[in-house]
Amino acid sequence: MAEVTLPQLGETVTEGTITRWFKKVGDTVAADEPLFEVSTDKVDTEVPSPIAGVLTEIRVPEGETVPVGAVIGVVGVASGATPVVAAPVAVAPVAPVVVAPVVAAPAAPAPVAPAVVAPVVVAPVAAPVRDNALATLKDNRLLSPVVRRLVAEHNLNVDGLVGTGPGGRITREDVLDHIDKLAAASPAPTSQPTVTATATTSAPPSSQAAVNPPVVRVGQRDEVVALSKIRQITGAHMLMSQSVSPHALSMVEVDYSNVDATRLRLKDEFKDAEGFSLTYLPFISRAVVDAIGDFQHMNASISGTDLIVHRYVDLGIAVDVNGQGLLVPVVRSAEGKRLRAIAREISDLAVRAKTRKITPDEIQGGTFTISNNGSAGSVLTMPIINQPQLAILSTDAIVRKPVVVNSDGGESIAIHPVGNLAMSWDHRAFDGAYAAGFLSRIKEILETRDWSSEF
Repeated sequence: MAEVTLPQLGETVTEGTITRWFKKVGDTVAADEPLFEVSTDKVDTEVPSPIAGVLTEIRVPEGETVPVGAVIGVVGVASGATPVVAAPVAVAPVAPVVVAPVVAAPAAPAPVAPAVVAPVVVAPVAAPVRDNALATLKDNRLLSPVVRRLVAEHNLNVDGLVGTGPGGRITREDVLDHIDKLAAASPAPTSQPTVTATATTSAPPSSQAAVNPPVVRVGQRDEVVALSKIRQITGAHMLMSQSVSPHALSMVEVDYSNVDATRLRLKDEFKDAEGFSLTYLPFISRAVVDAIGDFQHMNASISGTDLIVHRYVDLGIAVDVNGQGLLVPVVRSAEGKRLRAIAREISDLAVRAKTRKITPDEIQGGTFTISNNGSAGSVLTMPIINQPQLAILSTDAIVRKPVVVNSDGGESIAIHPVGNLAMSWDHRAFDGAYAAGFLSRIKEILETRDWSSEF
């Protein structure tokens, strides 16, 4: 017999919510077979059974949140005895972690030549009211990490929420319904026009517009599909990123014929040895890591008025999770790894991310991110920066097209594999010349390096 406990899923993770049991009491389970799914504030993870046997007890039902190390079930040795279903064990409440919402200061408007006009007084727009008090989260009920985050982000009073979960538990849907009701009850913002002698300019849109999205009426011809948790977290993070960083876009076109001289020659041998295909992504990743050595401010973060330059490269690779959202697993200390090692880690992390076997620690702490949109056929993508990083590179589709090449002292037309590398970057940290220089260095490495030395 083995007690099944909630494992430590990351250094900063202290608790998790049991979202799904894959087995019922009395079912046979194999060792390392997925037994249950747990949700943290970072990621959903499938947890395998520690031994082979029969699930004899489920002590924590779906929807309950427990601390790391809590016993949530028991797997016993298979026998003819009737399994015993234990009553759920009450778990002491865990002190919730208050997640402060990120508030970005509005970007300063560009200077405008002044016009001689009479002064205009614009009435201030009242801030939307969010219940009666800030969310203190000092509540005796157990709240899942997702619920706590939503409560904190939207400044909600927990006492005003009605729980529809087991035992009156507050679920994510309860919080989202409450937020929708607040949005519907809030008055629509009114723009305050500024009148001058030469033009009429609308005032900047109120931040309330982002808080109160338009209400869509659902008809009989519509289908309502609930957004997955990953989809919602991704959306919230991207919206925050655009409000924090002034995004700019730079792009270069890369000729991959030099890469193909090695890749095509070794691809069959590589797949036989490693078990996965040798794509362009590891070559691009290695070129990015090497180019960062010459442009170290690309591998940095902003803290207040300081630029924090990272002396290591933790390379994030954005992975699509079956259309439900994005996860960004991280290749740690990529600056010290050759191409084959980087390729192995990218493949392993991507497979485990898609099968929900990734841990929270493996998807946080990156310093630069690559988004491989070319695998889906895109030609040009403007990705959104993965905060608190300063840049994200999109690898778009590589297609064969005519290019001008130098041969025998003259120029000729040849058919080569060509693709775009597009990079979104934070204009607070550097300017276009620095970003363009970084991209040009990546292009130079890809087009001129002897890649066979990597193997």
